[in-house]
Amino acid sequence: MQLRLDRVLFVLAGQPPHKPERPIAPAQHRAALVEAAIADNRAFALSRVDLDRAGPHYTVDMLALLQQEHPGAELVFLMGGDSLAQFPTWHDPAGIVRAAYLAVMRRPGHEPDLAALEQAVPGLRERLVWIDAPPLDIAASDLRRRVREGLPLRYLVPPPVEAYIREHHLYTGETE
Repeated sequence: MQLRLDRVLFVLAGQPPHKPERPIAPAQHRAALVEAAIADNRAFALSRVDLDRAGPHYTVDMLALLQQEHPGAELVFLMGGDSLAQFPTWHDPAGIVRAAYLAVMRRPGHEPDLAALEQAVPGLRERLVWIDAPPLDIAASDLRRRVREGLPLRYLVPPPVEAYIREHHLYTGETE
């Protein structure tokens, strides 16, 4: 089943709880990058539900807040297959599955063990939808490395995103 979503919200965590020791770009820059990437698609929007509140930021809490903002909406949480493999380690994965369907895009080199996932999070299979999307083997760490090394990002990110990164000297080590 392909998704027929009315709207896709991009949600950024203020400080992701699973990356406490890793420096991340300031929230205002990450929000600007998302806005630059999605500007030409009216069905896409940036949600500030996690950016404008104190952390820690957990998916289950974000979904509850989105349900309050959009009563009656059926929520679908988009994620990569690499994230699905780690899903049982997330904060309250059963609560996430109760709040939303999981729409998963396969990632090269990541084949989740569905039996183990179902055992760890009962009911997960019934709330899981595989998305037929072209596999992209692009990692944020590779993009940051390319910027540090002065390599182009052409064809890897939309041109306005690359322009913003270059203009604000993101991921070069100068501002982090």
